[in-house]
Amino acid sequence: MRERKAEPKHTFSVNLPVPLYQKIVDKAGKGNIGAFIKQVLEKELSNEGEQLKQQLIKGYQAQAKNKQLQKKSRAMEEAQFEDLENE
Repeated sequence: MRERKAEPKHTFSVNLPVPLYQKIVDKAGKGNIGAFIKQVLEKELSNEGEQLKQQLIKGYQAQAKNKQLQKKSRAMEEAQFEDLENE
């Protein structure tokens, strides 16, 4: 039988307002608070990365639609190529 290695853990204390604590207990159950908080934090942190990704995609799409920005970008590229040729 293989031994399972325990994941390293850190313990910390958090002070919560009583109404918030009660909501957690109601949702998770008294003995499952740590697991519930871990699950919520993991979900929130993964959502944060996904939200950033979506914001970047929207920004790139907006840039692609912006004709004026495209013209400026092409002009800058041409100027850079001219500078390289003149060196």
